[in-house]
Amino acid sequence: MRQVATCLLLVGLVHAANAADIVAVAASTKGTLFDQAGTAVAKVATNHGGLRSTLRNYTSASVFTPAVGRGQVDFGVANQYEVTLAVQGQGYFAGRQQQNLRVVAVLFPLQTAIFVRRESPIQRIADLKGRRMPDGYVANRIAVPLLDALLAADGLTRDDIDAYNVPGLIAGVDAFIAGRTDGFILALRAPKAREAHARHDVRALPIDNTPANLAAIRRHMPVAYLELENPGPASTGVVAPTWVMTYDVLLFASTATSDETVYRMTRALYENRQQLIDTSPAFRRFSQDAMAKDLGVLEYHVGAVRFFREHGLWPPPGR
Repeated sequence: MRQVATCLLLVGLVHAANAADIVAVAASTKGTLFDQAGTAVAKVATNHGGLRSTLRNYTSASVFTPAVGRGQVDFGVANQYEVTLAVQGQGYFAGRQQQNLRVVAVLFPLQTAIFVRRESPIQRIADLKGRRMPDGYVANRIAVPLLDALLAADGLTRDDIDAYNVPGLIAGVDAFIAGRTDGFILALRAPKAREAHARHDVRALPIDNTPANLAAIRRHMPVAYLELENPGPASTGVVAPTWVMTYDVLLFASTATSDETVYRMTRALYENRQQLIDTSPAFRRFSQDAMAKDLGVLEYHVGAVRFFREHGLWPPPGR
């Protein structure tokens, strides 16, 4: 009888372990918006998805994306442009093509801007000519095309600025806070942008919403679009209605991540929008109806497509 009870206990333990699969979510450096978003995803998956999720921080998506592609990490949080570069083996993923990557969901649109002090005479991006700005970004390689795109929106190139080399985006903000630069680039809702705002009262530089400006941006960030951002508590540095460069943030996995695991993750995101917002304000822009979008060359994971079909979200418009 004791042996039967022991066997039943072992079966129960195995079932419990299987019921809560252990998964890892990769995101970039602590203090970034992507770190905050990854934390929100992992928390919701653990609390509501039957997935024991842990967050793993890396210096940038260029580091962890290949790990996701190889199946060493289950999920990653990155922007559409970087995932596209990885799948196509282009840019800084040349020679490291990641054909096994699959999209799980669109998380939210991300607005990135150049910030200056509110009292600065710099009123538009063209006024940065000859000014000192963070550059280099050897640890955050996505920052270089971001800076190129933002400068191009007002007719500048990186040759027009006085470059102050920093390893990453967070270091660029620290340089601004310390008074070493006249501005910095970062996402509007990033925690580090709020820190800079608390120290120096920052202002986001606007972009004129014209076809020519968007075309100039897309030469460096092909997936970008322009959105009008209004002043509000979550819109750091936006002091008037401002057009800003925008692109989508994705949760992605690989063909090595099981269909059932991806299905549970997709369901947890869909059903728990408020819990996501409670951890990361960026999820105020998260929309269940926009979790599946036509992302060009990027393919969706089979487990996510299964969920989207069940909820009338597949195929997405334009696909």
